[in-house]
Order: sequence, then structure tokens, then C-alpha cells
Amino acid sequence: MYLDVATVQPRAIDVKFHGTACIVSAMTRRYELKRRADRQGETRQRIVDATIELHKTIGAAQTTVSEIAKRAGVGRVTVYRHFPDEETLFYACSGHYFSQHPFPDIERWRGTPDPHDRLREGLRETYAWHQENHQMIAMALAEARELPIMAPYHEFWDSAAEVLAAAWRTRGRRRSNLKVAIALALSFDTHRTLTREQHLTADQSIELMVRLAKSA
Repeated sequence: MYLDVATVQPRAIDVKFHGTACIVSAMTRRYELKRRADRQGETRQRIVDATIELHKTIGAAQTTVSEIAKRAGVGRVTVYRHFPDEETLFYACSGHYFSQHPFPDIERWRGTPDPHDRLREGLRETYAWHQENHQMIAMALAEARELPIMAPYHEFWDSAAEVLAAAWRTRGRRRSNLKVAIALALSFDTHRTLTREQHLTADQSIELMVRLAKSA
């Protein structure tokens, strides 16, 4: 027995697309929401980038919402919609800036046991960081050195001094003096004085600070 395809008559098949319009509508809605979220994210990032550039060039004290809006290509209302107050905007800018310019990896320094070599390694990476971020940090310290927003910055360098001092394994007064000397060596202000005012090279500056630590 076989089927004679020539004698078979085609039949219309009734296919129902139940709920298709709702599915398409929901997908379109999700796509529109994603696009809107992407645009808002892009706008927010332009505002943050504009603020960072202004803080770096003219300083936070001289930066106005109008200047931020102008540089970002948005209206003042848009700036306030994303950042209702100055503190929120500053913390967003600080977080973004340091994510793009991360601090040296101080925990990695612990892998160098010799105290002098560890100090040289730490200072080499620190001075390179200071040099790369000189414009921004100079402005930030000039305007906000003692403000709460700078607390994480100061805490980081205090931790860096602890890591470098730990290699000496000293105690008591000698340990205190050593940490002071290393903290001085790590300071942005010290780097600025040595390299920009006294015109020492990075290597000369590092060796000078190593001798200071030894004497301490």
C-alpha cells in the first residue's frame, strides 16, 4: 500500500497566533526602555566627564553647573536630574576618575622582602602615579585637602606607608620615625618639590628618599 501524492488535495491549516501582538508590543517596549536607559547612561557619563575635566583645569571651586552643562552639551535641568546636589556629583566624579586611574597595588609590594628594594619599588610606582595624575591631584589638594571627600585618598597613602615600613621590622620610636620618613617620601607634595621645583629625576628623588628612610 502506498500513498498517491497526485490524488491528495491540499488542506488549509488554521494557525492561530494567539497573543502575538502582545508579545511584539512587550518586546518593543523593552527595547525602547533599554534605549532610554542607554541614552540616560550616556548623558550621565558626559556630565561626569565634563565635571572631571573642569575640576582638573579650573578647579572645583570655579566649576559651575552652567559650565558643566555647557561642556556636556545638556541643560542645567538635566544635570540636576542626574545629580541633585554637588556632593553626589563630586563622589560620582571621584569614583569614576580613580577607577580610570587606579592607585598602585600596595599589596603586591609585600612580595619584595628586602626593605630597600620594597621602598624603591613602592616609590617608583608612586612617583609614576603622581606624575600621571599631577594636574588633578594638585587641584584636589589645593581645594579640598581636609574635606571628607579626600579621606580615602589620605587613607590609601597611610596604608602604603605601613606596607613599606613593615619590611624593616622595627618597633617603638624607630618604627614611628621610619613611617614618618616613608610617608614623607610617598607624599605628592614631596614628589612635586623634588621633581618640579628642585628638578631631580625620579631615580634621584627615589634614592634620596631611601637614604632618608635609612637614617630614620
